[in-house]
Amino acid sequence: MTTYLTLCHVDEIPESGSKGFHINNDLFFAVKKCGEIFLYRNECPHIGVPLEWVPDQFLDSSKTLIQCANHGALFSIDTGECISGPCSGQSLQKVPFEIIDNQIQIVASN
Repeated sequence: MTTYLTLCHVDEIPESGSKGFHINNDLFFAVKKCGEIFLYRNECPHIGVPLEWVPDQFLDSSKTLIQCANHGALFSIDTGECISGPCSGQSLQKVPFEIIDNQIQIVASN
């Protein structure tokens, strides 16, 4: 039987907004764009550090790209691909999830 961990209710993430999560020893963040949720590991592919300096702020000022606060790299919300910065061509790691009863849920790791 699959065990799920609940991150949050989908309404806890504002439209064109983001939210970070610390589950066990893993860091994740979710972005809501046009009502769709995108979930990634909170780890920059350039140097492996968390992307944000301020809690829950993962987007650039236009709220159209994910931004690494450490060195300014910009990532596509839809794909996680770095489109500008020192990690161009690399991507954020997508995290598979399900929405069950309007809750964002990930499979619990063993």
